[in-house]
Amino acid sequence: MPKVPRRPPQLRGRVFRGSTAVSRGLLTRNDLRSSAWRPLFRDVYADAEVTVTHPIRCAAVGRWLVPPGAAIAGRAAAGLFGCARPIASEPVDVLVPAATRTGPTTGIRVHHAEIDSGDTVERAGITVTSPARTCWDLARWLDVIEAVVVIDAMLASRLTTAPALREYALSRAGRRGWRSLLRAVDLADAGAESPQESRARVRLVLAGLPRPETQWVVADQGRFVARLDLAWPQFKVAVEYDGLWHDDPEQFHRDRQRLNRLLGGDWIVLHLTAKRLRDDFDGFLAEVRAALRARSRSPR
Repeated sequence: MPKVPRRPPQLRGRVFRGSTAVSRGLLTRNDLRSSAWRPLFRDVYADAEVTVTHPIRCAAVGRWLVPPGAAIAGRAAAGLFGCARPIASEPVDVLVPAATRTGPTTGIRVHHAEIDSGDTVERAGITVTSPARTCWDLARWLDVIEAVVVIDAMLASRLTTAPALREYALSRAGRRGWRSLLRAVDLADAGAESPQESRARVRLVLAGLPRPETQWVVADQGRFVARLDLAWPQFKVAVEYDGLWHDDPEQFHRDRQRLNRLLGGDWIVLHLTAKRLRDDFDGFLAEVRAALRARSRSPR
């Protein structure tokens, strides 16, 4: 019969350094190669029965694998703030002081840069970049749409504000990425309620359309009718993202009923699906342009 892997109780359900477990006599190097343990990084293992998430990987990196003065950064930091959802296998971004040299480590994406006082905070016992620094790094490392997706969530969570981010960027004028942060902040909106709504809004604005209002409430004689994802109220044109991102079919059904009432009035409501956002955004953009153009020419 195959040998049953050793699973000392001290290590069950835990993430640990392999070298420490070996030095304490809990495991041998051969034991670490068994199916009982899952390697996460060099010399870092998890009980195979643990569901390894990105925050768990961040915690391991922050505890054992970063040099002094470094911090979890980028999307990894945003995930720890609850403003991004990196998949478990996504590399962990780490910001390291410019003068510190580090070698490559599989699963970790290292960025060297100057780190100012106040640019790091503690989050769940891990050193991470502050909300403002996280937004700056995202504006430098990602394309503007994906940076705005996370900045929207940061603003919605009240971790920072648009004026504070503008001040942060201007105080670093001349340093790489300060203009990128200003641009991202100008496109950001705390009213976005999902990443796909953010992507749709920013793509519409970058295509030259007027900036829409987010979560616009339509009322009839003081009574609530509907709340619209994106709206140009002066034209009574709206965009609804039909992604079922809230995973609530009943809420989706109620929303559609309200929107049908709007369609019986004088609003134009255009529905954007995930497929069209991905595969036919140009076609959808043409429809929005046509609706806005028609409304701008007709009396209301």
